[in-house]
Amino acid sequence: MPPHDETTPVGPSGGPPRRPPAGRASAAGGAGGRARTSASRSGGSAGSRPGGSRPTGSRPAGGKPGGKKARTKKQRRRRRLKFALGTLLGLFLLLGVFVGVVYATTEVPDPGSVQNSQTTVVYYADGTTEMARLGDTNRTNVGLDQVSEAARDAVLAAENRNFYSDPGISFTGIVRAAWNNLTGGSTQGGSTITQQYVKNAFLTADQTFSRKFQELFLAVKLDNEYSKDEILENYLNTIYFGRGAYGIEAAANTFFGVPAAQLTPQQGAVLAVQIRSPSSYDPEANPEGAQDRWGLVLDAMVEEGWMSQADRDASVYPPVLPRPESSALGIPTGSEGLVVSQAIDELEARGYSDEQIRAGGLRITTTVDKPTQDAALTAVAEVMDGQPDNLRQALVAVDPRTGGVRAYYGGDIGAGDGAVDYAQSRRQPGSSMKPYVLATALDQGISVTSRRDGSSPQTFPDRDAPVRNSGGASCGACTLVEAMTRSLNTTFYGLAYEVGPENVRETALAATGMPDTWPANGGLLDDKPSLAAPDSGVTGSSIGIGEYEMRPIDQAVGFATFASGGVRHDAHFVSRVTDTAGTVLLDNGAPAGEQVMREEVASDVTYALEGVAQYSRRALDDGREVAAKTGTQGIDADDNSDAWMVGYTPSLSTAVWMGTDGYQPIRNEDGAIIYGAGLPGAIWQQFMDTVLGGTPEEDLPDRPVIRGDTGEGVPEPVTEPATPTTRSAPPTQSAPPTQSAPSTPATPTETVPPDDGTDEEPPNDPVVPSPPSDPAVPPPAGTTAPEPPVLGNGNGDGQTQPGQPAPTTQQQPQLTG
Repeated sequence: MPPHDETTPVGPSGGPPRRPPAGRASAAGGAGGRARTSASRSGGSAGSRPGGSRPTGSRPAGGKPGGKKARTKKQRRRRRLKFALGTLLGLFLLLGVFVGVVYATTEVPDPGSVQNSQTTVVYYADGTTEMARLGDTNRTNVGLDQVSEAARDAVLAAENRNFYSDPGISFTGIVRAAWNNLTGGSTQGGSTITQQYVKNAFLTADQTFSRKFQELFLAVKLDNEYSKDEILENYLNTIYFGRGAYGIEAAANTFFGVPAAQLTPQQGAVLAVQIRSPSSYDPEANPEGAQDRWGLVLDAMVEEGWMSQADRDASVYPPVLPRPESSALGIPTGSEGLVVSQAIDELEARGYSDEQIRAGGLRITTTVDKPTQDAALTAVAEVMDGQPDNLRQALVAVDPRTGGVRAYYGGDIGAGDGAVDYAQSRRQPGSSMKPYVLATALDQGISVTSRRDGSSPQTFPDRDAPVRNSGGASCGACTLVEAMTRSLNTTFYGLAYEVGPENVRETALAATGMPDTWPANGGLLDDKPSLAAPDSGVTGSSIGIGEYEMRPIDQAVGFATFASGGVRHDAHFVSRVTDTAGTVLLDNGAPAGEQVMREEVASDVTYALEGVAQYSRRALDDGREVAAKTGTQGIDADDNSDAWMVGYTPSLSTAVWMGTDGYQPIRNEDGAIIYGAGLPGAIWQQFMDTVLGGTPEEDLPDRPVIRGDTGEGVPEPVTEPATPTTRSAPPTQSAPPTQSAPSTPATPTETVPPDDGTDEEPPNDPVVPSPPSDPAVPPPAGTTAPEPPVLGNGNGDGQTQPGQPAPTTQQQPQLTG
């Protein structure tokens, strides 16, 4: 054997045999390797080194050190592409595994559970006591063979022409929906009938990726587990068609009075139009839009060969039955139905569709407290027992801290024939408007201790007829607190003229949240400016004595703004909305409100109103402090048409109105004129005592904050020492009225007659006679009457309170204009 193998280098070695690195040999591409072997065999060559040599010229030009050839751009692109494809393939594999697992674990709910999941429940504020159930009163399931083929074709033409051939989902619709979600575009369209059935039967209507993801899996699995006819049958029995009709059988009866088996192609097309948006395409609410889309559905039926062109050309829009009364939609027919209607209106204003509200299985918790509501109903029923049937009442109680409506009574009929919500009726407020005049004056630096001319009668530059105080009462220099308590018309007409009627209007609009223009609701004031003359749109100084219409709910909110230190919380009826699974969809919580007037202004208005309830014989139990104002609006010198009592504590603001369906005289069972502190005051007093009884007493301001008088005040009158001003002085027939000779004004509760709410002057309206429209119950002519006259219960309604003397001839009102 040779002393060495063929791989051993020839010649002296400076160390152990050295092998070329594998990378270098491979980098030479094989040829270099062969060259190296040949050199070894020949015993070396020029340039060889002891211990092995590296062939010269074996590294390609431009290559990397060590002989590794650089990759070309094409190679690098291919390498990146392979990496991307490998990553994508891995992701697809993972997605496939995920989809497989989710699909395998997805269970399609029993279609029999659909009806329960669609019922919307309305609760009282406790969230457990039911007020109403919506959506479970008008549903009849039928087999597919009990739906006319023409109606089926119309639905398919409108919603999913490829229903019998698609896999249950629409890939183009999915892409479009995803794009719209990302870009904020429209979310309508793109769903198959199977997807719609899944969404309406088993899921919510939320436009979210997670809900859409669930929808896709359920739709695919449903399409695999059920036949197309079964899916279509369930869909037609589940879908909401509007007017409270769930399913095509109920819809056929609701819209046409026929069973679904008798629907014509034209009738079927009307119902098919409803599916997309029941509230938008109702033939009664939107006839033009409904008929336009109806024509498109018929055109689609022709394109699919489901209707001949001749039949299409001969088609006319079929007559549709009138929209049913609310009672058919699950709204209670009792007084609580008005609360439910207000809650529905509120949700619609927030963007909830009719379908979501009535067919979405919502759980709606209202702000209305059951015990408080019961107290309102009881107060109305007990006070009005035996009173004339033509009298109508409204009571609205609002939490000043949140704006939540705690009690709401607008009449006994909540739905169906004869339902009228008097809490939303627009009526003249009379003297209950005066606090907004005072707030405007306070904001301009006119304090409640400022004095103004309250003599009667007075003439003003913007009014032809003179303004009179009721019964000729007069006070030449009363403070605004005294004028408020005595409700002097001349003072507040003049004050409105002084501070600017438009400014008073802005104050009232800000405090109440009233719209600048009345919305359309079928009344004479529709689309007319609020708190202004409807013909001219001008607000006159008669706003100071309540000429322009307001609603009871407006007054409850406006006085609540005073109670909350000038922060207005808009009235609302819905506190919380969840779905059937308990997921919170809406939570009103505690709204922050809006500071619409300075806190010191609101505080001083409250201070000025603190004596009215006591003065009107409507003080609350246990001396509870309360701010209040009466108001009465008259037809002429002998009759009134509207009477109000509005008052508040820091935790509750309540407005009570009384009137008739028109503007007829309002008289009690004894035939006596009704004033604000009469029957309305009795309802208000009983309700407030019941609700506030047992709760901590709350303090009201005990002194005014704003000082001074930047307006047109009058000096304090000089008092004759001999002039008696004490309450103990008995009324005499021969003494002249105290208002004829000014005397030292005393605190309202000591020296002025009680405010019976009968002290308003009629507005300067050509249809209203010039005598006072809110006449007072004045003392008989020629009496000083420093002691409050006892007219029954002191409220002008001829009733006697326990422990009070019966009325006498001397005390009967003499309406002198």
